[in-house]
Amino acid sequence: MITFEHVTKQYSADAFALRDVSLSIAEGELIFLAGPSGAGKSTLLKMIAGIEKPSSGSIRMHGQDIGKLKAGSLPYLRRKLGLILQEQRLLADRDVLANVMLPLLVTGAAAGEAATRARTALEKVRLTDKAACMPLALSGGEQQRVAIARAIVNRPQIILADEPTAFLDRDNANMVLSALKAFQSAGVTCVISSHDEQFLDSASRVIYLNHGQISDSWQSALTA
Repeated sequence: MITFEHVTKQYSADAFALRDVSLSIAEGELIFLAGPSGAGKSTLLKMIAGIEKPSSGSIRMHGQDIGKLKAGSLPYLRRKLGLILQEQRLLADRDVLANVMLPLLVTGAAAGEAATRARTALEKVRLTDKAACMPLALSGGEQQRVAIARAIVNRPQIILADEPTAFLDRDNANMVLSALKAFQSAGVTCVISSHDEQFLDSASRVIYLNHGQISDSWQSALTA
């Protein structure tokens, strides 16, 4: 479903985010990206979404080279994706329900259908009672859960999650993990970057990144 072929992301002569990364992700996998801060996990996710482009190498989704897509084609790519990034980017001038409805409205869904599906997504993250609140009135953890609801509302083929439980307490983190596992069980491909080791037992595969490169000896590195 997704392939990286000798992908390097270089910002300057001595600043590399990724170095010669090659990997394949199959449809329906639950992938856990592990590694220290600055290892390249966030960059890898952003490159799948077309937010960052490779300096060299290629990234393909269903055979399509993401790095060569023109700006006008990226919205069509992202309709397949549910993005949960560290920067939630919620719209401060719209309430929670409107924020979650937005991915559906931009693809032409009727307002009534969008509202119904948005409420269902909010129910999955236990925020139904916050639907009429403005984002800035919520805690950081609640804002993160709104971002998760927005990511899943369009029933994506792929969920890309960057530290989805970073601002959550244990109970809410477990709820998010259960929701992601449920989507994966339904055939959604999930690629998750997290320091939360609870994801390890749920993952189809763990990819350990260090200094922008993949290491196969991730287990010894995590327990070191």
